[in-house]
Amino acid sequence: MRSDDAGNIGDVADTLLLDAALESIPYGFCVWSPQFRLVMWNEHYRDFYGFSRDAIYRGMTLEDVVHLSARLGNHPGQGPEAFYEHYTSELLANRGGARHKAQEIVRGGRVIETAHVYSEKLGWVVTHEDITDEIARSESQQKRKLELERQNIRLDAAVNNISIGLCMMDARGRLVICNEPYARIYNLPIHLLKPGSQLEDILGHLFDEGMSTGGTKEDYIAWRRDVIARREYGKNIHELNNRTILMQHHPMKDGGWVSTHEDITEQRQAEARIQHLARHDALTDLPNRIEFLEQMAKVEAGLNRGEQAAVLYIDLDHFKAVNDTLGHAVGDEVIKQAAVRLWGTTRETDLLARLGGDEFALLLRPVEGGDLAAKVADRIVKAMRAPMNIGGQQIEIGASVGIAVGPGDGTSTDQLVKNADLALYKAKSEGRSTYHFFETGMDAELQQRRSIEAGLRMAMQREELRLMFQPLLGLQENRVTCVEALLRWDHDDRTISPAEFVPVAEETGLIVPIGEWVLHEACKAAATWPGDVRVAVNLSPVQFRHKSLVAQVKAALLAAKLEPIRLELEITESLLLSENESTIDALHELRAMGVRVSLDDFGTGYSSLSYLRSFPFDKIKIDRSFMADLTTRADSQAIIKAVIGLGQSLGMSTTAEGVETEEQLAMVREHGASEVQGFLFSPPLQPAALANLLHSEAAKVLASRKAS
Repeated sequence: MRSDDAGNIGDVADTLLLDAALESIPYGFCVWSPQFRLVMWNEHYRDFYGFSRDAIYRGMTLEDVVHLSARLGNHPGQGPEAFYEHYTSELLANRGGARHKAQEIVRGGRVIETAHVYSEKLGWVVTHEDITDEIARSESQQKRKLELERQNIRLDAAVNNISIGLCMMDARGRLVICNEPYARIYNLPIHLLKPGSQLEDILGHLFDEGMSTGGTKEDYIAWRRDVIARREYGKNIHELNNRTILMQHHPMKDGGWVSTHEDITEQRQAEARIQHLARHDALTDLPNRIEFLEQMAKVEAGLNRGEQAAVLYIDLDHFKAVNDTLGHAVGDEVIKQAAVRLWGTTRETDLLARLGGDEFALLLRPVEGGDLAAKVADRIVKAMRAPMNIGGQQIEIGASVGIAVGPGDGTSTDQLVKNADLALYKAKSEGRSTYHFFETGMDAELQQRRSIEAGLRMAMQREELRLMFQPLLGLQENRVTCVEALLRWDHDDRTISPAEFVPVAEETGLIVPIGEWVLHEACKAAATWPGDVRVAVNLSPVQFRHKSLVAQVKAALLAAKLEPIRLELEITESLLLSENESTIDALHELRAMGVRVSLDDFGTGYSSLSYLRSFPFDKIKIDRSFMADLTTRADSQAIIKAVIGLGQSLGMSTTAEGVETEEQLAMVREHGASEVQGFLFSPPLQPAALANLLHSEAAKVLASRKAS
């Protein structure tokens, strides 16, 4: 130890001896007098606090040392005054000879442990020891201990909470450890779960409880021993009480092994369900297109040997109208009921599939000629004619069927399916709710239809569409009171009939822009006509599926500056098939604008009287089919009379369509019809010819008024 003045402590030899002894101790040392003055210290003390050789001296006050220490970065976070007050309080409190320990933080973040003892002769003798590394070692050991405990907890949790069973056996086939899922999967008794349990005892118990691997207990144990002896990874699936268990064997280096056990019953069931759904329709559970085509492919070999099979393509009639008006939920119920009815027409050897939407296919195998296919198709058509009761509503649809019989109509899947589809198209074009066999030349008809569709998409751009106008004669006024706008299409040097292209336009949705064009052109033409002559425009049910219909009508009237009362919109009963709320709302909105609404082709639907209750029409148009034999059949006359009387009682005007003879005119006039339409009075006219007719009539009326 060193001091600036050894004073009277002893002679020089004693001083040097004490100095050497104190400097050799491995910790800091200092002595504070009872008056808190520095008496002696060693080099370790200076090093701990960073004091230079000349910075401290004998007799230096504790307060000065504390301030110096603080300036050197010791006791961070605590001011020198606070530290001095605290330290002196500790010293004064410890004057009974006991050893008091405390810790200080010095520069560099190191921890110094101090211990002081009071001596009446010297004062406080203080030792200072750097315990930073010791603390770190202790904390590291504690951390390792805690980490080991956490790892053990995690291991235990992992082993017992993983979804699969786990079992470890030693090289002698004795149980080392197993988890709860393992015990639960096999429902093992407690005595077989204890370490040391033999493999043979466990396997024997499982067989006694109903485990099945396709062999005997001895066979299974022998197989397990063989797998163990080979020291190779192995996998096995076995059944236990109607459960499917996947067992995997994992050998270890010491001769033991770990086996995992997984209950895959639900997984297998889910896989089977997924595989089923991949080949079956989710709504009807019938085979889907994939399954149907694969089964068709299996028939090809028989067709090449001369065996016969028939493919029936089935399409539900009027399904789109039901789906669009009543919603998809009702549409789904229609599909499900239709599937049940179709299935009822089949044999066990036949294959019925839903291809998508309202399309079904039926594979008849085996067949002998087309007679059986015709009988089945007839049963299908009749079965689908019966009304369906869904949610208290009577829904009437139907079915059209196309038939192709191989090998005559084809020996490949693609050919038979294509030809059945062509036959279906023919059946639909002939009025639906019927069946048709494939015939040579149908492909040409389909190509013609596709040509019509392609041409129709460009018709408006090429200005190929035009309107003709057929006048309606008001019997009381004896003049033209209304004119029906009739659409014509001039394409490829010929005029295509609306009956040919309108169904295509409806199926493709092209009827919406075409219908909007007709509205604008008809209103524009009517605005040039004299007097109060109305223009009648036919609306397709497809147009009502678009919420913009009312806006389109408003725009057409505004653009033409035509009074709404002079526009008459004709709809058919198919639009009101389900009395859809949005359709009725649209009709009421049009009526509120002043537009007149007439019911076209009255008498040809299913429940016309109920339609007259659902909406107050302005006019009823009696279908031309009642005119053909009006003069020869009493029942036709009775129907005409009843319809006209019904219209009068409901405040609706009536128009008789298809009047071509004077006799027909006389009869409908006698029964009180409001208007007539037909070739007797006028065929459809070009716009210029119609304008001449209307202006001529207007001139006659004006001359008559002047004469009177």
